Amino acid sequence: MTLTVVLASASPRRHELLGMIGIAHEVDPADIDESVRAGEPPTAYAHRVAREKALAVSARRPQALVIAADTTVVVDDRIFGKPADRDDACRMLRALSGRSHVVHTAVAVARDGGRQLESGVESTGVTFRALGDDEIAAYVATGEPMDKAGAYGIQGYGATIVERVDGDYFAVMGLALRRLVVLLDAVGVRYEFRALEASPA
Repeated sequence: MTLTVVLASASPRRHELLGMIGIAHEVDPADIDESVRAGEPPTAYAHRVAREKALAVSARRPQALVIAADTTVVVDDRIFGKPADRDDACRMLRALSGRSHVVHTAVAVARDGGRQLESGVESTGVTFRALGDDEIAAYVATGEPMDKAGAYGIQGYGATIVERVDGDYFAVMGLALRRLVVLLDAVGVRYEFRALEASPA
């Protein structure tokens, strides 16, 4: 059966990744409150937000297959979201410099107005090389860090500051593709290299 796929995200990286694996889709970002709740662990936060994004869009697009994701950067149990400004981006990058952190990317897939919902979290270790203040300032000046969790993009200029990745590279970019295929199968949608085959919902 023909299936409309909707990406519940304005992220150009997630859009590119779906296109890279041949999944034709529309973009319809979810508009939800992404505030961290008091005492909420980072993995639980990312998981909840991805599910809420998927459900919000699935409620208004019940005939579509909705894919949502949320990416959270964590160091010393602190969640680093998108920087508020350039000073905030510099602060985050100084905290990440020369050490390892964890990126949690949650993926959620919804069908039938949310009556079918599957989700999971992929956690990946990332290690930065040591960065000087001049390098941090120059990187922030490119503008790349400003719309990204943790103030860096591994697929852009940020590739030059990442020393090692332990886990799913694509999860660090914002969409865990292997996890996505497993979740699609769980809601009755089979990925077939450049196409999706869906069973009746």
